[in-house]
Amino acid sequence: MRYLKKLPNSRRAAPGLERKLLRKLPMLLLGGTMIPLLVVVGSHLWPPAGEALEVARHVKTITYFAIASVVTLWTLCFPLLVGCIVVVVMKGPAYVADAYELSDADEPGKPPRREM
Repeated sequence: MRYLKKLPNSRRAAPGLERKLLRKLPMLLLGGTMIPLLVVVGSHLWPPAGEALEVARHVKTITYFAIASVVTLWTLCFPLLVGCIVVVVMKGPAYVADAYELSDADEPGKPPRREM
């Protein structure tokens, strides 16, 4: 017995913004991760001129900002990914999980009596 059966005459909805976002999401994550990484590598390879303490503070600050921007980007993209997947699933064909037979009656039944 198949647990999920497609409803007759159920069609998939046309793809919309969620498909475009799903296609662009890997490049957004890759670019959004690589740009701060390249900035950090550049700050380590070509540090600014100045005293050693100021240079170390500058490089550390750039590193912290890069980590924060990457974590923020990934934190924003994960719910976007989940939302797009939910929309894709919801736009799919309709399924029936359990058929529930209803009794065909003109009037509802009487409620059961409570014994005291």
